[in-house]
Amino acid sequence: MNGRLYWFKLVLIGLVCAMNGQRAMAQLSTDAQRKYKAAVQIIQSGQTTGYERAKFDLNAIIQRDGSLAPFAHYYYAVAAFRQRNFNQARLMIKQLMTRYPDWRKMDDANYLFAAISMEMGQYEDAIEASQQIKNPSFRADINKLEQAFFGRINDLNRLKKINKDYPDNRNVGLALIELIQRTATDKDDLELSDRLTNRFGVPGTIAQPANVPPTETNPSRTAGNQPIRSGQSKGYYNVAVMFPFRLDDAASGKRQRSSQYVYDLYDGIKMAKAKLQEEGININLFAYDVDNDANKALELVNSPAFAQTDLIIGPLYVEPNRIASAYANQSNILLLNPIATSNDLVTNQPMSYMAQPSMNQQAHKAAEQARSLNGLRRAAIYFGTSRKDSLQALAYWNELKQLNYQIVDFKKVSGSAQAMADAMQFTGTSATSRPATPTSAATPVTLGHVFFASSNDEDGAKLIDALVKRKVNAPVIATASAFDFYRNSSSTFTKKDLYLIYPDFIDQTREPVVEFQEEYLSKRNTIPSVFASEGYDMMLFFGRQLAKNGTQLRGRGALRSDTDDYLLSGFDYTQANENQIVPIVKFESGRFVKVN
Repeated sequence: MNGRLYWFKLVLIGLVCAMNGQRAMAQLSTDAQRKYKAAVQIIQSGQTTGYERAKFDLNAIIQRDGSLAPFAHYYYAVAAFRQRNFNQARLMIKQLMTRYPDWRKMDDANYLFAAISMEMGQYEDAIEASQQIKNPSFRADINKLEQAFFGRINDLNRLKKINKDYPDNRNVGLALIELIQRTATDKDDLELSDRLTNRFGVPGTIAQPANVPPTETNPSRTAGNQPIRSGQSKGYYNVAVMFPFRLDDAASGKRQRSSQYVYDLYDGIKMAKAKLQEEGININLFAYDVDNDANKALELVNSPAFAQTDLIIGPLYVEPNRIASAYANQSNILLLNPIATSNDLVTNQPMSYMAQPSMNQQAHKAAEQARSLNGLRRAAIYFGTSRKDSLQALAYWNELKQLNYQIVDFKKVSGSAQAMADAMQFTGTSATSRPATPTSAATPVTLGHVFFASSNDEDGAKLIDALVKRKVNAPVIATASAFDFYRNSSSTFTKKDLYLIYPDFIDQTREPVVEFQEEYLSKRNTIPSVFASEGYDMMLFFGRQLAKNGTQLRGRGALRSDTDDYLLSGFDYTQANENQIVPIVKFESGRFVKVN
């Protein structure tokens, strides 16, 4: 990088440092003063051909270790930085910080160190250095520096780790949002993008409040020109599917795997449309390519053609979803989010629904299952390394707290089975206070059950082995995402009394599932993914609800699936706008079966 983003800051620092060093000049000989001034002028002027001579003269000042030595350290590092000798620049600025920790221009040194670390790909060191800067005048330059370099990171796992370590850094969050939108391949990443967007806004914008008054959705609309919705059943229903299809990439032959789940969802929706047609329910599908662009979403919902929409599926990103939710509330039409698990999307949004159960709902159902296991209210809670894992574990901890359970261990575990076993410390914490990480080893205690949340499908088997090593015989309740059902042998699921929270559970032996898979295979020449099944189920359910109740739902009593032809486990909205059904499965007689 040529330093254009922070060149002015470095020059400004030089001028300020020069003025602050005037008193120290008196301690030098006339010849040393002359050489020092000449070196500073060369570096400030950017005369790269003279940098080596300037560094040589500055090194003489450094060796004297006088009051001007920290300034000489700094200028030497600037010269090395501009020569792109980043190792040398880093060593010199570290030496400055070590020898003169109380230097009054340490903010300047930290900024330079941050720039050096960015160039070397040592992003965590750069953030740490930036956080040490107290002068607010640096903030704009720090933002430019971070935006330039974080935007270059193409390693999703690396950027996710930086975000995990520095969750309050907005520039990291925005860079991660942008990278997920370009490269993400699973819905966990999409959910992370949603949470970050809700907190930081979208790249290039300032974060905005989640709730938007209806007048912001379409200022030109008034009650007098809103589409009339009587709520009565009619002969057809218009469904707007607002997904990030990324059609430009598909048309150019660059269709990315990151968009495949979107096409799978839509294929399932189209198959449900055909099924509904057989039942006499006519659905008109309108697909809209809506990525993470709130302005495009606003333009779409304000278009005259959109006024005849009866059901919105999507959008999948927070900002467009915010626009669509405000429109749905204003126009009294349903909006369905197919994959989100954060109930923030439906809180205070009466027309918005989630096809999935939230993490809180999953925790609630898991706690209900725990109560049915035995009467011992002592539990250990473990979780993997992702933010989703810790959030789900905390939601479960809150559920057990309300039931007056004693939490004897609450900890993030990772690595090998032995590492997990070594981390387990059954010291116990009060159920009336937030759990703390135990600091000393303890003898294993009798437990009512163990809870484990992880998004890493390698963790589940290791956790089971770790419990065996620690001779913990309690039942285990875990997220299904912690296991690889193709690689893990059946013994993995029988070593313990194991119960899996499995929202995406599909019983492959059921006739509707077999028929759907055969039809899908014949039409698409591929086996349907779980997203295709989810798209099919939600369109089938809400299409039937439209036929029964019209465009406005008249009470929650009937808002549940009353047939067994759904591929997953059906729907229940009798209590809330999120799906209340959370399958919990157990391995029995060679296959998984639902136990709740």
